[in-house]
Amino acid sequence: MKHTTLRDLDVSRIGLGTMGMSFGYTGAGSDDAESVRTIHRALELGVTFLDTAEIYGPYLNEELVARALRGRREQVVVATKFGMISHAKGGPGHLDSSPANLRTAVEGSLKRLGTDYIDLYYQHRVDPDTPIEDTVGALAELVRQGKIRHIGLSEAGPETIRRAHAVHPVTAVQSEYSTEAGRTPAQVALAWLLAKGEHIAPIPGTKRVSRVEENVAADDVELTAEQIAKLDNLPPAAGEHHNEEQMQMIER
Repeated sequence: MKHTTLRDLDVSRIGLGTMGMSFGYTGAGSDDAESVRTIHRALELGVTFLDTAEIYGPYLNEELVARALRGRREQVVVATKFGMISHAKGGPGHLDSSPANLRTAVEGSLKRLGTDYIDLYYQHRVDPDTPIEDTVGALAELVRQGKIRHIGLSEAGPETIRRAHAVHPVTAVQSEYSTEAGRTPAQVALAWLLAKGEHIAPIPGTKRVSRVEENVAADDVELTAEQIAKLDNLPPAAGEHHNEEQMQMIER
């Protein structure tokens, strides 16, 4: 597996999103043993970048990742996210990136993940009620304390990213990107993403060993310039991936 860097964080070019193992899809949480096998197989194939969040479950996915990584923690970059659970006022689904809330969130994630540090800690969605400077200032303090190593933003717009980066370097920004090559549609989609830039690291999610093997094989797919242009010119997908309320949480 080839590697790339997100700022100065070394990760495998293809990661593994673990959300669907516990949350969001039909059958989520129904076969934790297969999910653990999937994570182990990903590691065997050279994946070093795992992505979870406290909202996935809620909480259950971080615990699942911890079980899968027992004795293997140093092999991987663990990314998790905060900000879609308000621990003092509202619970899951309520945006809260206040310094007090993220300090509560990080302690919970550290405990559930069974680790004393988080490699990459993302704000899951921008909180319109908390200035990004306040959030990132609190995250910077967690970096100084050694509880997190890198700061990320998820679904943040350009101006928010600039303001955040002015307070503390932002390592990664997570955002959704949403055949003729003799490969599966998933492999072609991943190869197209990888062709978009040296510092892009897709994190496709799955809960099955067969799918993680298929996804990782995309690292060896090389699309021609003509194929990339053809994919670039495809009409956009119809419909929204998120409902209207969820779309309000995404900056564009």
